[in-house]
Amino acid sequence: MNENNNRFSSGSPLVDGGFKAVTTFVFDIDGVLTDSTVLLLENGLQARQMNVKDGLALQMAIKAGYRVIIISGGTSEPVINRLQYLGIEEIHLGLKDKLKFFEGIILQYRLEWNEVLYMGDDLPDIPVLEKAGLSACPADAVQEVKNISKYISHLTGGKGCVRDVIEKVLKLNGHWTYVPEIASR
Repeated sequence: MNENNNRFSSGSPLVDGGFKAVTTFVFDIDGVLTDSTVLLLENGLQARQMNVKDGLALQMAIKAGYRVIIISGGTSEPVINRLQYLGIEEIHLGLKDKLKFFEGIILQYRLEWNEVLYMGDDLPDIPVLEKAGLSACPADAVQEVKNISKYISHLTGGKGCVRDVIEKVLKLNGHWTYVPEIASR
């Protein structure tokens, strides 16, 4: 356990900690699904790096019936293509007010706050992290985010932190089952 009794890290024993109630995953992109690096290419594109293990876990969550939603303040056509390739349908980019959008998702799907895991890494994520039932962040999130997150992954952004939280939820609910039609992408 961390010094705050409401938080725990991935080094803790596998305890529920709110993971079992999760039906919906909401992830930020830069710093969560990517390692925060932006490679500036000569053609003007800004390339990002994603982890195939995160991709497999996202597919497994969708296949098991979990809702996966991506929200970000940034925009990138290649990122959209990659996420759609993984089977994610709810991709919302260019958001100026993540909290307002997040509250709309809660109403739209008639969710309880405790059903939603939100993973973010930087200051724009704080309003959403404060409202989410299970707030999570990568190991390399900014300190302000770590201070309010209920779960801090031992893995960094773009290096498996998404798989870490998905795997916990699916295992606690008996849904961590690989099926052959899901490929590591």
